[in-house]
Amino acid sequence: MAAADGLLSAHQRNWEMIDLALEGLDEELLAKQPADQCNSAGWIMWHMNRVVDTFVHTRLRDEPQLWIKDGWHQKFGMAADPEDRGVGWTAAQVSAWKAPSKDVQVGYYQAVKSAAQQFMSSLSADDLEVTRVIPPVAEPRSVAAALGQMTWDAVAHGGQIAYLRGFFRGMGWHR
Repeated sequence: MAAADGLLSAHQRNWEMIDLALEGLDEELLAKQPADQCNSAGWIMWHMNRVVDTFVHTRLRDEPQLWIKDGWHQKFGMAADPEDRGVGWTAAQVSAWKAPSKDVQVGYYQAVKSAAQQFMSSLSADDLEVTRVIPPVAEPRSVAAALGQMTWDAVAHGGQIAYLRGFFRGMGWHR
């Protein structure tokens, strides 16, 4: 039993919901914004994966992100900026974002999901208690607290993806 089982369980349920939501979204619906000031499901998924990739690799393990190491930035037609996660983007920037194919979007999601599962499964209780400065928060905090922030963010965005799937196609994001 991993020390982070509770967090991993929350992510597993979120990933299951996202997987089901993606079954009903084609490339057009992934890129569709419900209104000018809203994010598309594809942009939300990209942002969610960028945050998880950043936390799992850069923030908590001091390793290169999959975004750069595995060339996902190139597949998305974007810069190899490890800090570009969409945080602070304007509505105009979100509107101008060009989503790659669904295969590329889902490929990055699957790669990040696998890395996050492996990382969280490997953590001991002592690992979770390590306290240090973990950006973007300037004060020292525990790895558990940082993972809690990452989990909250991912679950919030997973719900948004499922909501947009329901908005565009009707229910189907759960069974």
